[in-house]
Amino acid sequence: MKKQILILIVFGLFSTAYSLESTTLNSGSIVNTWIWEKSIGGASNPYTATPKTIGFTKKVVFTPDGRVITYKNDVEIRNSAYEIGKGIGFSDKAEHDLITFEGKTYIIENLDNQNLTIVSNCQDAARTIFKR
Repeated sequence: MKKQILILIVFGLFSTAYSLESTTLNSGSIVNTWIWEKSIGGASNPYTATPKTIGFTKKVVFTPDGRVITYKNDVEIRNSAYEIGKGIGFSDKAEHDLITFEGKTYIIENLDNQNLTIVSNCQDAARTIFKR
């Protein structure tokens, strides 16, 4: 009986540690300050916008506590919650990592140490590219 309880406790500890680690890795990698580099419109509305063509700079700061702070020309304009999870992409119906903030859901197309590319998860599929 003691052996079964010990196995159950060990199993519970490993499964808890695993789920905490994967959540931290998935949401922790986006936590940082991201500078907007450009936006590219989808097929139905093709355009390219950059800070130079649009006339302002933009940055977003994803915090570890689930907040996203948006700045325009270094002035805070929004502070809201964000959520990261798995979901189905609008255009390809495949599973992707999704991020939802400011009332919109985006597919995380690229996320590494220096780059963040998100694509609107809707028919427009506009792409926004950020750098650290």
